[in-house]
Amino acid sequence: MKNSTLSFCTLLLCCSLSLFAAGKPPAREYYQIRIYHVKTEAQVQRVDSFLRTAYLPALHRAGIREVGVFKPVTQDTADLKIYVLIPFRSLEHFEKLPATLEKDAAYQQAGSSYINAAHNNTAYTRLESILLRAFIGMPVHATPGLTGPKSERVYELRSYESPSEKYHINKVKMFNDGDEVGIFRRLGFNAVFYAEVLSGSRMPNLMYMTTFRDQADRDARWKSFSADPDWKKLSAMEEYKNNVSKADKFFLRPVEYSDL
Repeated sequence: MKNSTLSFCTLLLCCSLSLFAAGKPPAREYYQIRIYHVKTEAQVQRVDSFLRTAYLPALHRAGIREVGVFKPVTQDTADLKIYVLIPFRSLEHFEKLPATLEKDAAYQQAGSSYINAAHNNTAYTRLESILLRAFIGMPVHATPGLTGPKSERVYELRSYESPSEKYHINKVKMFNDGDEVGIFRRLGFNAVFYAEVLSGSRMPNLMYMTTFRDQADRDARWKSFSADPDWKKLSAMEEYKNNVSKADKFFLRPVEYSDL
């Protein structure tokens, strides 16, 4: 499985480089972030079982090769969460997924206890969904080149809200035209994606995910980012002032069955 995943990633990278060389950047992906809100550890286990044995295998059959599943490094015991990151080739791919799952007999059987749960015995309290589109500066997601156990890795999901739509467009421009993406890449942040939020509970907004070997690695790289001359120059530019009104960061860890 690992070899086939590596082969697919190598093929995807080669295709992307070929498209860039031909002057045709790859189509920008769409992402869905599903956040399961649950109350008990028993519910966590039910959602885990559904994702591992039914949902991810069905997504793989639907042509989605890599799905990320994460849990907070430190859980809020009053609101336990499980994050699922799903990349889509297009909006049409996203739109057709429910019908694809409905016709997938293996999925319906493997996920039966979750899918057909009674109204007073569901696996979660609420299911939150965020729809995003990849930045031009990183049109397709990447698999982090990390080594070491997943139990020590830190995935940092950041959310940047802007005061208005105009400021949001400006912040996205800062990542793309200002090459904030390039600074992160040069400093080894191992990004999974950068994307603008198309639909979610907090708008206007953008989100991105960077990954690290462990917490010490994360802290060291952010320290180098803060001191980086290119970042200091970019962040001091008048045209990019005041384009973030609220920033949130979520420290996550991939579960063992996560593809990312």
